[in-house]
Amino acid sequence: MNFNTEAGVVLVVDDVPENLAVLHDALDESGFTVLVANNGEAALLRAAEAQPHIILLDAIMPGMDGFETCRQLKANLATRHIPVIFMTGLTEAEHVVTAFDAGGNDYVTKPLRTSEVLARIAAHMQTAKLVDQARSALDAFGNAVIAMTPRDGKVVWQTPLARTLMQGYMADAELPAWLQATQLAHSQGLSHPPLTLARGARRLIFSAAEFSENEQWMIVLREESDTAQIEKLMASFKLTQRESEVLNWVIKGKTNRDIGDILGTSPRTINKHLEHVFVKLGVETRTSAASVALARIERS
Repeated sequence: MNFNTEAGVVLVVDDVPENLAVLHDALDESGFTVLVANNGEAALLRAAEAQPHIILLDAIMPGMDGFETCRQLKANLATRHIPVIFMTGLTEAEHVVTAFDAGGNDYVTKPLRTSEVLARIAAHMQTAKLVDQARSALDAFGNAVIAMTPRDGKVVWQTPLARTLMQGYMADAELPAWLQATQLAHSQGLSHPPLTLARGARRLIFSAAEFSENEQWMIVLREESDTAQIEKLMASFKLTQRESEVLNWVIKGKTNRDIGDILGTSPRTINKHLEHVFVKLGVETRTSAASVALARIERS
């Protein structure tokens, strides 16, 4: 069976030189580029520097064991996307659970069977390749998307635009709780509202776009601002700037008196603007106006 991949890079982490030699030869013959590390600290450095496609990680090593090494790999945004396959002679249930809790993607038992190891590597690398292709496509079109693991709320990867937006809003504190609530609602067949973070006149909205019970959730980020929304309303419905400002606050649920205070005018003047807005939108009520406006904005 041919498991050859195109320039696949595998990092093998094991403190026993004989194990490294056997695996190195088998992987090399199958067309992989093989990197080696004989302890957890070295593995963290090699993974961050070389960005291998997959890591074969010995569970039991002196000093930092494989479980802790994996936890640190998954805690680092630069390496958490790399699949980790544990190599272990420990088949008891608690050890398998520990491996997955540490962030491992799979495991093989010792003594290793070369054909099994190669098959597992091929499967995970194919999945990783598809994810990389999706990330590249999202990057190319300037989308703001992040992938998160539902079990711990960690960001697995993010597009450049998403990274920039996240830095501007400091969303780390709010995201895990929202993701947990969204996951609970999803498991019950219910929907959960997007997360909205406000920073002055700007808002960053997080919406769950793709659900996976055990792997990654795709979250789409969209930034809005009052200025941008007012411009959209003007263009969509041929409103004046003041009419658009009034409609923008109606969408937010403000009363005429509230809007008058915000815009520095009387509630009666606000009502006059609203009458013009109703005519241009073809509606008769504030609720209908807000609904029509939101539907148009979300499509644009």
